[in-house]
Amino acid sequence: MQAIDQGRVVYLGTGRRKSAVARVRLVPGSGQLTINGKPGDLYLQFNAEYLSVAKAPLETLGLEGEYDILVNAHGGGLTGQADAVRLGVARALCQLDPDNRKPLKIEGYLTRDPRAKERKKYGLRKARKAPQFSKR
Repeated sequence: MQAIDQGRVVYLGTGRRKSAVARVRLVPGSGQLTINGKPGDLYLQFNAEYLSVAKAPLETLGLEGEYDILVNAHGGGLTGQADAVRLGVARALCQLDPDNRKPLKIEGYLTRDPRAKERKKYGLRKARKAPQFSKR
């Protein structure tokens, strides 16, 4: 969805992973990543892997320094939030230009990862861990 914020065009995308949700806004700028009001590298604890995951869709299209990424993220841990940001950025880039969809789809950035925690079952200690069995 495209919105107008303070006279500039903003592209929106929502990403989810496990229990993490990231609402992403792409704004024309210098390539800065801001998550919950903090610089992206500080929020992601200076982990280069998380940063590269979050910015991967922009790098695929060669738009690293052209858009600022403003993110409101909650739920889950840092890995889930980084993956949620990646999906949100990819969806926002599809709104920017429909031609961006094909390269992002080939890289797998538009696919929501369906894996989630399995629920605990009664009679078990965890989802699959059973109490120790003794024949006698």
